[in-house]
Amino acid sequence: MDLAFTKEEQAFREEVRQFFRDNVPPETRRKMVEGRHLSKDEMVTWWRILNKKGWGVSHWPKEYGGTGWTAVQHYIFNEELQAHPAPQPLAFGVSMVGPVIYTFGNEEQKKKYLPRIANVDDWWCQGFSEPGSGSDLASLKTKAERRGDKWIINGQKTWTTLAQHADMIFCLCRTDNNAKKQMGISFIVFSMKSKGVTVRPIQTIDGGHEVNEVFFDDVEVPVENLIGEENKGWDYAKFLLGNERTGIARVGVSKERIRRIKELASKVESGGKPIIQDAAFREKLAACEIELKALELTQLRVVADEGKHGKGKPNPASSVLKIKGSEIQQTTTELLMEVIGPFAAPFDEHGDDGSNEAMDWTAQIAPSYFNNRKVSIYGGSNEIQRNIIAKAVLGL
Repeated sequence: MDLAFTKEEQAFREEVRQFFRDNVPPETRRKMVEGRHLSKDEMVTWWRILNKKGWGVSHWPKEYGGTGWTAVQHYIFNEELQAHPAPQPLAFGVSMVGPVIYTFGNEEQKKKYLPRIANVDDWWCQGFSEPGSGSDLASLKTKAERRGDKWIINGQKTWTTLAQHADMIFCLCRTDNNAKKQMGISFIVFSMKSKGVTVRPIQTIDGGHEVNEVFFDDVEVPVENLIGEENKGWDYAKFLLGNERTGIARVGVSKERIRRIKELASKVESGGKPIIQDAAFREKLAACEIELKALELTQLRVVADEGKHGKGKPNPASSVLKIKGSEIQQTTTELLMEVIGPFAAPFDEHGDDGSNEAMDWTAQIAPSYFNNRKVSIYGGSNEIQRNIIAKAVLGL
């Protein structure tokens, strides 16, 4: 297998790189480099710049606004986007529910939802995990009962990322209590403004408000908001999570972090010399770079095999990308913590009055370290991914 990029692909990389240089708002990039939280307006502004260029939903089929790029071009685009860095398109709409709708939805649903997803006219969130139903998602208890031309939804979701901004939610609901647990689930979309929807914030360990609890109390949803077939939601969820796990590899993110580690380690001194000159530290950094190169090659192999597993079926190797990608992301945050040493002391970004400007460059490294403990859990915990690999790849 030839994993080298062609001249055309290298030219495409430079085109993408130049577009990011010219169009990503400088303040947005600065915040991304420093690991700061972006406002909703900052994210939407950038995503609409991408969409105007025609790159907002680049991986969608051309008839729904996609670019028609090859799998390798998509890989290059995402790597450069992460490495610049710039905010990735809102995954819940663009990478998750959008592909489910254009793959399994009807024509009316495609016309209604897809253009609004592309332009971020609707901000989407994901209603999957519940208290007691995370890695064992099929045990979910949120119910949708059919009453005439409506679904009546009751239950609770948790860890719902950015639900405080959301206009719409795609939700897994139990629609058949008598079927095998994986077979009695349906995929339903509805407005977060619906009567009976309550969002309650969860403060994360980094001091931010990224995730939420969401409660449904007799929420009325039109029957036509069911995506695909009733009780087939588990199949659509597996399709969606396969896309999510491939993206969780985030090779570009880790490359940018390693660049940042080298930059800071060349400036920060320990024992009278820059940390980058410490042999033990250099050994750890080199080991991380080797792991990242192996991950990159594995992802390229997955890219080369795209489409060989059938419509709606993710490559089981995406689980390998999820495991190693999340581990490397955690390792890079650990190395950053080692670089800044005592400057990792608590810093309250949300209550800062500007008096801590002298240590501002270190402010988000510790919160980012703590926040990244989650990446080996969300999208299906790494323990679950190992089970998938054992069954689907190794045949155990």
